[in-house]
Amino acid sequence: MTVEQPDQPMRVINSVAPVRICDNGGWTDTWFAEKGEVFNIGVYPYVEVQIKVYPVEHREHRITLYVENYGEMYAVAGGQTEWERHPLLEAAIHYMGVPDNLALQITIFSEVPAGCSTGTSAAITVALIGALDRLTPGTMTPHQVAYAAHRVETELLKLQSGIQDQLCAAYGGINYIEMFEYPHASVSQIQIPNSLWWELERRLVLFFLGKAHQSSSVHEQVIHRFEAAGSDHTTLDKLRRTAQQSRDAVYAGDWNAFGRAMIANTEAQAELHPALICDDAHLLIDVARRNGAIGWKVNGAGGDGGSITLLCGPTSSDKRQIIRAVQEANPLFRNLPIYLSRFGLRVWE
Repeated sequence: MTVEQPDQPMRVINSVAPVRICDNGGWTDTWFAEKGEVFNIGVYPYVEVQIKVYPVEHREHRITLYVENYGEMYAVAGGQTEWERHPLLEAAIHYMGVPDNLALQITIFSEVPAGCSTGTSAAITVALIGALDRLTPGTMTPHQVAYAAHRVETELLKLQSGIQDQLCAAYGGINYIEMFEYPHASVSQIQIPNSLWWELERRLVLFFLGKAHQSSSVHEQVIHRFEAAGSDHTTLDKLRRTAQQSRDAVYAGDWNAFGRAMIANTEAQAELHPALICDDAHLLIDVARRNGAIGWKVNGAGGDGGSITLLCGPTSSDKRQIIRAVQEANPLFRNLPIYLSRFGLRVWE
């Protein structure tokens, strides 16, 4: 790794954005669903972006990208339209553009493991676009930042992408998202008393399965199936209903009902394709259930690897017992401490 000689930057721009868990209704926020309803929760640890801004004549390279989790620092070619090392980051920089008179050193970091199925890539793109927007008058709203991040994935990189991850990263908090016509959606943030917020936070547990989620041929099979069946596929309706049920349960502080919605969503994911709930996920869910968990949700689209959100009962010692039992079942299963995010994208200098 080659590091450029340090000097004093003109400006330092910081941005953070939360990741997403418990996306009940996921898969319905896609082009093939046409309309959708998703409940999700933004949580910390957030992803971090820091941009040091220099006069262009003071730097050997106009744009230097430091992907800290991978220990990689390299120059990003301006005007490039084919990206290889970190395509999402490089495409986002290209999309936003950098004023000709400036040079940037951009640092990206996340405490959430890569491939965790918590919308981390979307959160990083949202944080990066939000920080780059600060180089201009900085007029983009959270909604606009989310949609810019979505366009980077779908239009520049030609990837399959729903909209909920970007919206959750931009808004934070607990969200009920209604997609009325892909990709257009409204975001209703669920406002609850602190006592309910704290109780939900206390009951939630996030487990990484120990290996990165892979976008596999299984996902393509599901998409082809949807193309043939159309937007009225009964499983999509089941998924949409879990978003409504989750919203209503959280407003009421009915944690048993919320747990049932999480379980119903995971079962509906399995209906899409059995391989969307991998063997490790089945093992973790079985151990958690036998030790008193009242809800479980395979995060994201599902498949091999990734993570699971658990909902625990009212007793804190029982929650700790669930965590111990899961970790004993497989040493690769890793508990990731989380806190509910009060905020979405934050940008400051």
